[in-house]
Amino acid sequence: MIRIFAVFAVLFALVGCSVPTTPVDEPLVDLGDFVLGHNIAVTKNLTKGPLSREGSPERWEASVESAVDARLGRYDGERLVHLGINVAGYVLAQPGVPVLMAPKSALILTVTAWDDQAGKKFNAEPKEIIVLETFTGSSLLGSGYTMRPEEQMANLSYNAAKAIEEWLHENRACLKPNPSSAELAACWKDNKDSRSREALENQ
Repeated sequence: MIRIFAVFAVLFALVGCSVPTTPVDEPLVDLGDFVLGHNIAVTKNLTKGPLSREGSPERWEASVESAVDARLGRYDGERLVHLGINVAGYVLAQPGVPVLMAPKSALILTVTAWDDQAGKKFNAEPKEIIVLETFTGSSLLGSGYTMRPEEQMANLSYNAAKAIEEWLHENRACLKPNPSSAELAACWKDNKDSRSREALENQ
């Protein structure tokens, strides 16, 4: 619990950062032979950050699953991969916070990829993903002034799904048929959100 709130402190310090947004009809990236199997989001021990609107566990689960389906359901390989996603914490910016803070919404989750072929996890340690809301002109004043909570959740879920896609791309060698022992040894190693953690250490 303390660790989650520490990460939220970093996220408020990073309000100037942004996550680009593009339609999900953008080109596919190389995910090896990936095809999405089960896509299950859970909200065990979900933590609401400080100065946050309410986001129900059920809505978070539906929002994240929908975004992941929309992005990763586009791939039609033969290596069936199941995703288990734990939504760990969030901040949904609300109106009424001083404008100088430019509050940004944020989402923290962890992801485990399961290899259906081998019947085991690809990554022994869950992958941590931390995303901020997409930068827009209106969100310079805080999305709490311009978006409903459901829109903020969809925004964050979209960015989280894109981050999961990027993570799978980084490990694409192990999603192809018959990867070498060297490729297997190199995959699924970086399971922390390094940028946010580095910012936390420098506070």
